[in-house]
Amino acid sequence: MNAANDRSPAGATSNAPTPWWRVGIVWLVLGGPVLVVVAGVATAVLAYRGADEVISTPSVAQAQTPADAATDMPALQARNRGAAAVPSKP
Repeated sequence: MNAANDRSPAGATSNAPTPWWRVGIVWLVLGGPVLVVVAGVATAVLAYRGADEVISTPSVAQAQTPADAATDMPALQARNRGAAAVPSKP
């Protein structure tokens, strides 16, 4: 073949189809799902590596001392006031 025949004139357009990877919308359409898959894999890896240790024996609750019970009193009072029935005004 002759190299001079392969060149097209400056103003002429080619009818050859554009490869799919050269079309911008293809990357926009494929980029979203690919990004979601990558984020899902990264989340799974973080969840697996940062998993808490499984405790096989139940822990025994310690008895509260009177000093510990005194620090809980304001919270208990607020809870009880919020749960108390308030009479409706006529």
